[in-house]
Order: sequence, then structure tokens, then C-alpha cells
Amino acid sequence: MNPELVMYEEEFQQIQEVCARLHRDSNCKAVLLIDKNGQLIAESGETASLDTTSLSSLTAGNVAATGGIAKLLAEKEFTGQFHEGERTNIHISLVAQRVILVILFDERSSLGLVRLRVRKASDELARIFDSLMAKVEQPSAPSIFSEITDEDIDNLFKD
Repeated sequence: MNPELVMYEEEFQQIQEVCARLHRDSNCKAVLLIDKNGQLIAESGETASLDTTSLSSLTAGNVAATGGIAKLLAEKEFTGQFHEGERTNIHISLVAQRVILVILFDERSSLGLVRLRVRKASDELARIFDSLMAKVEQPSAPSIFSEITDEDIDNLFKD
């Protein structure tokens, strides 16, 4: 079971930069990064005309179904998928067993280029998520609310 993903601004910006670079370097139409529950984490490229919510949800379902197939075949997992369409191709890969990287591309790019760029981006994303998980697991600083007493609250509401 995947715990809820906690995202900090620093890591979010790093993730956005990786997605933007992957979009540019692979010459693809769009890059989506989603969690295994189907929630969009980051995007780059031509996404304005896409229903990214539905695409994210359906892709997560597809990855889950493919995971079921892998188990039936006694495989650990299938880390990548490719679907070829008339106008748009889709490359789907599991990154660090945590998130799903989706690349939409057309004739301006090639599967070979996409795979090459995805490999590098996946390594970067895995490092970011490893760092993020380490940060989440660290005991956090005391909450600012721990200093507030009942008396402070009562005084706040006095006339």
C-alpha cells in the first residue's frame, strides 16, 4: 500500500524542472507524472487540451492491471509500456516503484529518443523521491501550535 504522498515546495520545483527538461529533450507533446492512485503530480508541455484528470486515473488503472498480469506471469513487474496510435503514441513507465511517468509523443520524436530521455529523467526523479521520503520520515520540528496554551486561546476571544 502506498502512503499518501507529501510534497514540499523544493522537491515539487525539482520535479517540475525534470518534467520540463524531459519535455524539451525528448521533443514530445506532453509529460505527466502521476502517483499510483491516479493523482496528477506534475505536467509539462501541451496539456491544456487534455483531460489530465481522466488520463491520470486511467493510466494508473492500466499500470495496476499490468501489475496483475506481471504477477500471473511470475514477473516482479513490467516497468514500461508503449502504445502506438495514429497521431499520438504513449510511453508509460514506473519510476522507483512510486510514481508513473507518462510521455505523449508524435512524429516529431521517436520511441528510441523517448526511452533514452526517460531513463535519465527516471534516475533523477528516483533521487528526488528518495530524498523526499527521507525528509518525510525524519522527525519534524515542533509545531508552532505546541507553544499556544488554552489561556492564550481564551485571551484571544475576550472582549
